[in-house]
Amino acid sequence: MKKDRTENRDKNGNLILCGANAYEKKYFFNHDFDRIPESIQEDLHIVCVLFTEEVGGIFTIGFDSEGQVVLSTDAEEDDIYYDEVSSGLLIGEIRRNREELFEQLELYYRLAVKGENPEALLKELADAEEA
Repeated sequence: MKKDRTENRDKNGNLILCGANAYEKKYFFNHDFDRIPESIQEDLHIVCVLFTEEVGGIFTIGFDSEGQVVLSTDAEEDDIYYDEVSSGLLIGEIRRNREELFEQLELYYRLAVKGENPEALLKELADAEEA
């Protein structure tokens, strides 16, 4: 999966994993990540859709160049119903409630996308636990 699919990147260059759009009532999942277990894909779908149902706009989950999970939201300029403050608070709540999921996705990214050595990654994780 080491291909670079620019059409699945946001305006900041982050690789989009999934997202929802309240304006078009659509959900998107990047099929480059089809190997992620179905239960996790469903969980991501629920998170994205519930976010846009609550605050509107467009919500995406993706990865920055280092493999860190990035949650972002945007709205159309003329959207008077979009609540920027609520969206920021909800992103914080999602980060706290789904911390373990995002850590697992970051590991997946490092292995599947960046092609890091699994043994070196396991050693790094073990060293981090000891510290």
